Amino acid sequence: MTTFDGLPPLRDVIQTHGLVAKKSLGQNFLLDLNLTSKIARLAGDLTKCDVLEVGPGPGGLTRGLLAEGARKVLAVEKDSRAMGPLSEISDVYPGRLEVINADALDINPLEQLTAPVRIVSNLPYNVGTELLIRWLTPPTWPPYWASLTLMFQREVANRIVAKPGNKTYGRLAILSQWRTTPRLVLELPPEAFSPPPKVHSAVVHFEALEKPRFEADAKVLERIVAAGFNQRRKMLRASLKGVKPEIEDDLRAAGIKPTDRAEQVSLEGWCALAREIAKT
Repeated sequence: MTTFDGLPPLRDVIQTHGLVAKKSLGQNFLLDLNLTSKIARLAGDLTKCDVLEVGPGPGGLTRGLLAEGARKVLAVEKDSRAMGPLSEISDVYPGRLEVINADALDINPLEQLTAPVRIVSNLPYNVGTELLIRWLTPPTWPPYWASLTLMFQREVANRIVAKPGNKTYGRLAILSQWRTTPRLVLELPPEAFSPPPKVHSAVVHFEALEKPRFEADAKVLERIVAAGFNQRRKMLRASLKGVKPEIEDDLRAAGIKPTDRAEQVSLEGWCALAREIAKT
């Protein structure tokens, strides 16, 4: 069977290199090259961008990114078994693929990337949320990346795009929607992967805003949102009491009822509360 880049089908690559997915690494390989190419296209125009990819595995998405014209792909892969397949891709796209055998949580990729940068990944399930929060909460804003196109468990994707009043609305929605415009752009069934996970998956595309949607101190906002949603069944006057004893005054000044619960407060309301707390 021939493929668009002349490389073997992914099932053959996995068999040749003994790259059986490891649960301990959160691996579920997407083997359909048509789907990996579609995800690459959902990331936008890559022709003038460097792309950071975390967890490429056998390189299906990597191949899609390069075929779609990415100026350079920096692939960070913890599993040393994937170095062989990724090296073969590099040979087909000389000078455009750099591979780092490391844990993405332990490295700073900035030294290997040139702006503009897009991050596109089928994230390992066990580190996906942690990486997202890191990318959404850098020391300064705007961040080094222009967009994120990331695959998560569908449950996590739903939490990212959730609106106030929804039971899935929480910290991830606030952090994502404050500084980016996140959109759920693709859903995938378990059978699209090898091995099939027990859950459905979804791709979310985030466009970074030049400045946050509403003014607020990032650390204060993160603190109150975490406190509010950690005890989401409680009224805010109780869940936020540890933040500030006189929290009811700040809640009222921000236009929030002290008897409201965290999921009832809009992003704008949380930011208004963060500004009130920051005054003192």
